[in-house]
Amino acid sequence: MIPEQAGPEPHGAPWPPGGPRARRVLALADDLSGAAETAAVLGRPARIVLGPAATGPPAPGEALVVDLDTRQLDPAAAAAAVREALRGAGPGTVLMKKTDSLLRGNLAAETAAYAEGATALVIAPALPVAGRTVRDGVVHLHGIPLHATDAWRAEPRPAPPSVAAALAGTRTAPVPLAVVRGPGTELTERLRALALAGHRPVCDAETDADLDAIAAAALRLGPGVRLMGTGGLAAALGRLLGTGADHGTGDARGAGAGASPGAPPTGDPSPDGPSPDGPSPDGPSPGPGRRAARPLLVVVGTAEPAAVAQIAQLVAVGARHTALRAELLAAPGACLPLTVDPGAVTVVSVDHTHGVRTGAARRVVAGLARTVAAAHGAADLVLTGGETARRVLDALSLTHLRPVGQIHHGAVRSLASDGRTVVTRPGSYGDTGSLLLIARALRPGDPLLTTDPSMPGAEHRASVLPPPVSPVPQGEFQ
Repeated sequence: MIPEQAGPEPHGAPWPPGGPRARRVLALADDLSGAAETAAVLGRPARIVLGPAATGPPAPGEALVVDLDTRQLDPAAAAAAVREALRGAGPGTVLMKKTDSLLRGNLAAETAAYAEGATALVIAPALPVAGRTVRDGVVHLHGIPLHATDAWRAEPRPAPPSVAAALAGTRTAPVPLAVVRGPGTELTERLRALALAGHRPVCDAETDADLDAIAAAALRLGPGVRLMGTGGLAAALGRLLGTGADHGTGDARGAGAGASPGAPPTGDPSPDGPSPDGPSPDGPSPGPGRRAARPLLVVVGTAEPAAVAQIAQLVAVGARHTALRAELLAAPGACLPLTVDPGAVTVVSVDHTHGVRTGAARRVVAGLARTVAAAHGAADLVLTGGETARRVLDALSLTHLRPVGQIHHGAVRSLASDGRTVVTRPGSYGDTGSLLLIARALRPGDPLLTTDPSMPGAEHRASVLPPPVSPVPQGEFQ
């Protein structure tokens, strides 16, 4: 836990009184799955707003997380969205900028805008839980330098060789691992000296403990500091400002797993709201006088090859799968037929084996969102990929989410402004069983979902999936 007065910033101003738990937190993300990932680990009640307009300051002890939806914008528009969102910060607010752990998006432009007016900007882009570390200022993916992997295979340009290269135009300075793991006062003084010299420190980190040290040292600089990094840094901030417990991993034991302190328990996703004392309506039996669970619709918009195997796990236990052709979704105003099974799990994905024109990715996602909005039947939703998630919620006119827990890292369960349950997950996250794990957490009493996908007959059901295909060249369907 950080001290009540975290120490002077470079200009000498202290944090406002009230203690860490009372601090207001404003976090900005460039896509919806990143916003949800951040909100789930900040250790306090949180709201996710589908921005980027200024929304006013968060309440004391609250985290307000704004999805700027800037991943696909041009750099100038992305920077303008950051500036607009910061107008709502309010004095003494802890500021956090969520960045992509693979350094994608308008990182340089958004960083420059975010740094305006800050006395210090501390950057820590490691995400150890996903095997993404930083050593000597270079992001590594499971020990391999990012630029030597194929993680940017769907991007229009090569991966940057370092964090400094990704932040071209920003005066960065490295903070090596030896300093991060040294005495906390020395780390704070290194950050302070670099800030006074006009540099933006880029901190090496390989573990959550490293990120804890960076967050604590940064906050000792006072309210003029701004933090920038992945969900790993957000979780470190949550541990400092919250109860000290690690809320970044959660578990898969049904409703509420990994919920942030102060967040309401996962309850009835109906518009009538949860019953604070009654059993979860997503449990094994709705009971007398209670309605059955909503339909469950899993929307897979990512082009990640792993998604094929994830869908296969659901199909193997009886989920209904529809693959919609990308070139049809990309047509102007496209809204394709889609039936949502009211009594089971429906999966919809994008089939681009027949080809789609370069640059059509956003039109495909828009067509997918219109299709889901027309057919959803008030379903609970599982949305993979930040772009897909945002477009679907926009098509449904949903503007706010309230996170209530994580099912696994990055798979965040929220209540939407219309009462439905929404799970968001980055397209590149999760192992083969990710979607099945999410479905089981949302429907723990469903006898079909408890079936072992390796049982006889499962192989035949999974065979209806289209074969794996190579990622599309113009970018992920997110």
